[in-house]
Amino acid sequence: MNLHEYQSKALFIEYGINVPRGTAVESSVEAFKAAEEMSADIWVVKAQAHTGGRGKAGGVKLAHSLDEVCKYTDEMLGMTLVTYQTGPEGLPVNKVYIEEASEIERELYLSILVDRDNGRISFVASAEGGMSIEELAAEKPEAIKKVEIDPAVGLTGFQARELSFALDFPKEVLGKAVQLFMGCYKAMVELDMNMLEINPLVLTKDQNLVALDAKMSFDDNALFRHPEINELNDNSQKDKREVAASEHDLSYVGLDGDIGCMINGAGLAMATMDMIKYCGGEPANFLDIGGGASPERVGKAFELVLADDNVKAMLVNVYAGINRCDWIAEGLVKIIPTVDLKIPLIVRLSGTNVEEGLKIIKDSGLPIILADTLKDAAEKAVEAAKK
Repeated sequence: MNLHEYQSKALFIEYGINVPRGTAVESSVEAFKAAEEMSADIWVVKAQAHTGGRGKAGGVKLAHSLDEVCKYTDEMLGMTLVTYQTGPEGLPVNKVYIEEASEIERELYLSILVDRDNGRISFVASAEGGMSIEELAAEKPEAIKKVEIDPAVGLTGFQARELSFALDFPKEVLGKAVQLFMGCYKAMVELDMNMLEINPLVLTKDQNLVALDAKMSFDDNALFRHPEINELNDNSQKDKREVAASEHDLSYVGLDGDIGCMINGAGLAMATMDMIKYCGGEPANFLDIGGGASPERVGKAFELVLADDNVKAMLVNVYAGINRCDWIAEGLVKIIPTVDLKIPLIVRLSGTNVEEGLKIIKDSGLPIILADTLKDAAEKAVEAAKK
């Protein structure tokens, strides 16, 4: 789960990390009042959306008057922000963040993430912030400093000072840098984050360190421990299909192809999508019904896959262990007569109660194409989608 910038900065304040004064607003009237109360000369108006690259897409603007604050707020509210991260569909902007401008001396980059290469939390920092870290890593990898954290020890004072020296802070700022790094690490661990990013982290002219931007991503599986974080979830920033699936405890991933996939288990889902690609097709999604799927759960999953208008054929591929093939068959036979099924349906069942499941499907008389193997199922799905 991701947070908006204004939400992340509120959490930063709780952990002693400096951020500019700012207020999230939903109208130009609120924006005018918020900017006026700051008594600043220059304000930054920021569209709130779960994406990077907002500035290049017109989602971050400097305002030199209260009139400009209102003007930019009106322009951003209700817009669809399209960046290099969102794709052409973009993301809606429902809030705007009004923030006082900072007097910047230097811009830096800082992130903390769960490093899959070493199974540890790692700090990634660079003295050359203010630009895409991906571009910097490709063009000047030597400009990036990485520090791995031993989970049994946590971030040590030595490592925090090592980062401070790597970022070439003046002596009078070293203590502030160590405090900031310690606060970021504490927030990362205590709140079960996957990633925390500050880009840019700025050194101001009065020698303070300020988080000028903030991004946080949380482990969905740990949100039960943090109901206060879960309440900050914004479904408007997510794929509507994925939101609908999550409401029924189903795992859904939307893709760009035309073959809908209903599968049990992430491993089987990956194998199925690979086989579809191998056979010349493109998966439109995959929906993992998980273990112990009842006929009702299967029916809801079926509806969710069909809700994608791009789907031209649907493949149900189930290898039943905890699940049962007769449950899957019962769910399909029950739901198909209730929907206007205009696309081919290919079903491959294997495992627990497979004979019973196949008999239910055959006896139903419904237009279901049965397949014997994964490759057979993928070939039939690709052929059906092309027709």
